[in-house]
Amino acid sequence: MGAALLRAGFGLHVCAHVNRRGVDALVAQGAHEDPDPAGVARHSDVVITMVPDAPQVEEAIFGANGIAAGLPDDGAVIDMSTISPVASRAFHQRLAARKFHMLDAPVSGGPARARSGDLAIMAGGDAAVYARCEPVLQAMGKPAHVGPAGMGETFKLVNQIIIANVMIADVEALVFAKKAGADIEKLRQVISAATGSNYLLEKWLPTAWLKDRHHGGFALDLLRKDLNAALDAAKQMGVPVPASALANQLYATASAEGHGKQDYSAVAQLYERSAGVQVAADVPAVKE
Repeated sequence: MGAALLRAGFGLHVCAHVNRRGVDALVAQGAHEDPDPAGVARHSDVVITMVPDAPQVEEAIFGANGIAAGLPDDGAVIDMSTISPVASRAFHQRLAARKFHMLDAPVSGGPARARSGDLAIMAGGDAAVYARCEPVLQAMGKPAHVGPAGMGETFKLVNQIIIANVMIADVEALVFAKKAGADIEKLRQVISAATGSNYLLEKWLPTAWLKDRHHGGFALDLLRKDLNAALDAAKQMGVPVPASALANQLYATASAEGHGKQDYSAVAQLYERSAGVQVAADVPAVKE
C-alpha cells in the first residue's frame, strides 16, 4: 500500500510498529523513515495506520510519541485497520476533541490486490474529510464513502462474516467432492458458471490452497480477530449470528492445531483429516 502511494507521486514518511521489513522495502523505494508515529505526523497532512487491532491503533495515535503528538492543525488520520466499530467511533471522538479529523477505512483484497493498488476500501467518517482524503485512498484502490464514523468498520465486518462462512462452505464442498472422486479443477470450472460460484472458489483458493498450500494469503488468526469483533458487535445489537459463531469455533480449532499464521483456508486441514483425503495432493498448478 505504501508502494502504491509512492507510485502515485505522494511523499511518504513511515515508521515501524513491530516488523521493520515493510519499512526497509519502502525506504529503498524512496520513502523517508521517522523514529515514531509523532515524527511521521510532523511531516504529514494525512497519516495512515494499518495495525492488527484497536489496542495497537490507540497506541499508534494516542500513545507516547503517537500521531496526536505530532499531527499539525487540521491534520487527518486514516485508520485502515480492521477493528470494532465501537472502538473506531471512540477514536473519531477523541481526535475531534483535539481538532483533528479521522476516517475509518478498512480494506479488502489481500496481499495481491494491495500490491496492485486495487483494494476495496470502505471509508466511514465526515463527507468533507472523505473528499479531502479521497485522492490518497484512490492511489491504493477503489474507495467508497459508506457513511458516518464507524461505518467503514461495519462494512468490513460484514465482508468478514461473509468470507468466513463462504470459506467453510467451499472447504466442505471440495472435501466432499474429493472423497467422491471428482476432478477438482474440472469441478471449479463447472461451478464457476453455476449458482454456487463465488470469489473465493474462483480466485482465492486456486492459489491459497491448491497451489500455495495455505502459505501467504490472509492469516487465519487475523480472520479470527475480525470474527470476534463481529460477534461482539452482534451481541451488543442483539443480532443472532449462529453460523458465524460455528465458523469461529472451526477457525479456533485450526489455530489451536498450529495453523494461525497460515492462510485461513488452512481450516481445510480439519476436514481433510476427518475425511481421509487431500484435496490439493494431485491438483495441477493453476494458470494465473
